[in-house]
Amino acid sequence: MKRPDYRTLQALDAVIRERGFERAAQKLCITQSAVSQRIKQLENMFGQPLLVRTVPPRPTEQGQKLLALLRQVELLEEEWLGDEQTGSTPLLLSLAVNADSLATWLLPALAPVLADSPIRLNLQVEDETRTQERLRRGEVVGAVSIQHQALPSCLVDKLGALDYLFVSSKPFAEKYFPNGVTRSALLKAPVVAFDHLDDMHQAFLQQNFDLPPGSVPCHIVNSSEAFVQLARQGTTCCMIPHLQIEKELASGELIDLTPGLFQRRMLYWHRFAPESRMMRKVTDALLRLWSQSPSSGLIHQIMPDSTYQALSSLLFVFLESHHKIDKSQAAKNDV
Repeated sequence: MKRPDYRTLQALDAVIRERGFERAAQKLCITQSAVSQRIKQLENMFGQPLLVRTVPPRPTEQGQKLLALLRQVELLEEEWLGDEQTGSTPLLLSLAVNADSLATWLLPALAPVLADSPIRLNLQVEDETRTQERLRRGEVVGAVSIQHQALPSCLVDKLGALDYLFVSSKPFAEKYFPNGVTRSALLKAPVVAFDHLDDMHQAFLQQNFDLPPGSVPCHIVNSSEAFVQLARQGTTCCMIPHLQIEKELASGELIDLTPGLFQRRMLYWHRFAPESRMMRKVTDALLRLWSQSPSSGLIHQIMPDSTYQALSSLLFVFLESHHKIDKSQAAKNDV
C-alpha cells in the first residue's frame, strides 16, 4: 500500500500554497532542492506527475486527491491531539466563500469563533458556483456554495437564501428608465458583473426581459462593496443582495427597479468529514446565524464507517511518519 509521509505531502501543499518552489522552500525552512526531491519522491511513489510545472504550479488530478487527503488528516490530527495543541501556532482554516457572503453575513457569523479560538483564517473568494471545486481540489476545508449535493466523504448543510434585487439610484432610473424598465431601455443601461464568469444579471435579464447574454453594456468589478457604491453614485444598475442594501432601500438612496422580481441563490455549507472540534464550532456558528430562516436546516451527511476507519488508519501512519522519522535519513534528504 502506498503510504506517503507528512514531509512529502507538506512539500506538495507548500508549493501550491506559496505558488512556487522558492517560496515553498522558505516556508518549510529547507532548500529548494529538498522541496524538489520530496515532490519527485512522491511522484515516483504514485508513478505519475502530481504537479503541472506552470507559473504558478498547479496540482494534477491525483495531486488534488492527495491534497484533499492531507486536509482531512490535518483536521483529524487537530481533533485527536486536542489540548496538546494549546499554545501552539493557531490553526490555519482555509475556506472558499463568495464575495457577497463575505460582504454581508459571514464575518458576523464567524466573530464568536474568532474571538474564542486560535484560528488563522484564509478566505479564498470565488463565485458561489465554483467554491465547491476548491474543496474538491483540497485547497480548502470548507466552502459556501450553491451546490446542494455533497462531495464524497463530505458533509453539507443548507444555510438559506440570498435574494438579489435589481437596483439603482433614483437619478439613474430617471435617466435610463423614464418610462419604466423596458426591454429597449435596458439595452442602453450599464450593468456590472463581478468577473467574466458572473452571469447573474444576464440570467435575470434574459428570464424577465428576454435579453440575450452580452446585449447590455457591462462593467467588470471584483468587489461586492463596489457594486453598492456604483449603484449609489448613479453609474450602473446592479444585482445586489437585499441583505446588503437594506439601509439604502429604506432611505430611498437606492430603489428596486423591478418590484416583485428577484434572483434567489440558495447557499449550502460544505466541509470534509469527520468534522474536527474547530470545524464543528464553525459549522455551529454559521447555522446559528441562519437558524431564523425557515429555509435553513440539515440536508445531507455522508461519512461511511469504512471511510472513517480508512482515514483513522492513515492518520496513525502519517503521525508515525511525522513524529518518528529517522533523523539521519531526513538530514540526508535535505542536503
